[in-house]
Amino acid sequence: MNIPVTTTFTIEGYRITRYFGIVRGIIVRAPTIPQRMLGGLKSIIGGRVGAFTDMCEQARQQAYDLLIDHAVAIGANAIVGLRYDASDLGPGGTEVLCYGTAVQIEPER
Repeated sequence: MNIPVTTTFTIEGYRITRYFGIVRGIIVRAPTIPQRMLGGLKSIIGGRVGAFTDMCEQARQQAYDLLIDHAVAIGANAIVGLRYDASDLGPGGTEVLCYGTAVQIEPER
């Protein structure tokens, strides 16, 4: 579903009519064996580690998609104050959290 999402706390041209509270999407990802091998090789020779970059981008997108699903499930039609956070969970695991405030908006009159 496509709903307005912003890092700010307002959406120009709309007013917030209801706050539902914090919504989040969380995903834990670990690199595949080929990603680990390519990433390890790149770390030796230096440069951009594309395999890890792709894994991280996929994790961010999945966390974002879960955030949207959570907001829509509780009746929101927008999210304000979007943020991301990531934590290392030890060897090979990364937690990506996407969170914001679910709201109901309507056009300003």
